[in-house]
Amino acid sequence: MKVLVIGGGGREHAICHTLKKSPKVDHIWCAPGNGGIAQDAECVDLQATDIDGIVAFAQANHPDLVMVAPDDPLALGMVDALETAGIRAFGPHKNAAIIEGSKSFAKELMRKYHIPTAGYAVFENSADAIAYIREQGAPIVIKADGLALGKGVTVAMTEDEAIEAVRDAIDGGAFGGAGARVVIEEFLTGPEVSVLAFVDGKTLKTMPSAQDHKRAYDHDEGPNTGGMGAFSPSRFYTEEIAAECMETIFKPTVAAMAAEGRPFKGVLYFGLMLTPKGPKVIEYNARFGDPETQAVLSRLDSDLFDIFGAVIDEKLDEIDIRWADNAACCVCMASGGYPKSYEKGKIIEGLDAVQDSYVFHAGTTLRDNKLVTSGGRVLGVTATAPTLDEAIAKAYADVHRISFEKAHYRTDIGVK
Repeated sequence: MKVLVIGGGGREHAICHTLKKSPKVDHIWCAPGNGGIAQDAECVDLQATDIDGIVAFAQANHPDLVMVAPDDPLALGMVDALETAGIRAFGPHKNAAIIEGSKSFAKELMRKYHIPTAGYAVFENSADAIAYIREQGAPIVIKADGLALGKGVTVAMTEDEAIEAVRDAIDGGAFGGAGARVVIEEFLTGPEVSVLAFVDGKTLKTMPSAQDHKRAYDHDEGPNTGGMGAFSPSRFYTEEIAAECMETIFKPTVAAMAAEGRPFKGVLYFGLMLTPKGPKVIEYNARFGDPETQAVLSRLDSDLFDIFGAVIDEKLDEIDIRWADNAACCVCMASGGYPKSYEKGKIIEGLDAVQDSYVFHAGTTLRDNKLVTSGGRVLGVTATAPTLDEAIAKAYADVHRISFEKAHYRTDIGVK
């Protein structure tokens, strides 16, 4: 079987690497891929949002399955376009990907179907939003309504910080059209947990819990990023909490999307806060999270290609998905200055010295037969072990074996 994976980051490297383990898969393309993905797949020089180009490539090369991984092409309707062309594709349709593409849609869905989440209000006018902030006080959360590469959220600890975030988004165009509307949310407290699930429109099967670290610096300080590391499982996500989430959040969300005429097929990501009043939804994603995927898929004992097929064919209830009884930790090595301005083209050294981890590439390219940095997040050093503490220790031991100029990483992934 031949598979085409869409995307070019650490998440896509993890997907390609996991698919490569399947005895059914004999060739993988990745568009556009990166310098590290080239070790596991044939990279194709097409951007992930080039729907016409991807469809044309698929028509010419006849992959048995196209896996659309990133949020942007899903929101643009790439799965719809592939299916219209008679190509088998994994991922939600455009009308279901809106659950991530519009935070206001997601909040209204949860309110309508009584799915627990933070209180909120939606604004397109900065003056009205600022008045609301002054009325509610701080801390408070400001979110760009649309897709903003994981960076459109400000957890404001003061009213002034919240007002600045609103002005940046609505008046300053910091996130383009994605920030023309903002969702202002109640500030919740408690441990955060990410739970990803395979969904075939009606049946849902969750993956092991994980936790992402969004802030750039240790102790959850600094600006939000796309994610500085992740670990699995969560230390807080007990069987009892999992059962509660299944009945109050997971199943109701899948049923709500079906009831709205937007059946969700693909990977649905639940960002949760375990508050003193019970689990609540912080956000939905319509795809595998990054870097949670690197940690979670490292624990998969089943054939990922078979799972994708069961989702597409709406036969998820007929397969058993097995996970290793272990733990995983992914530490992201980023370019100095990320998530703001950073330099590219730094030579990466020490990859051949890695001992206990698999290194997923997020922002690398080959130049003169040498791997160099080409993005904000560069590498996801990922280790598994019988316990989480052992996995963390293994990952950091290998992080210390890798170097590039101005490399930046957090030293506390998995500790909190």
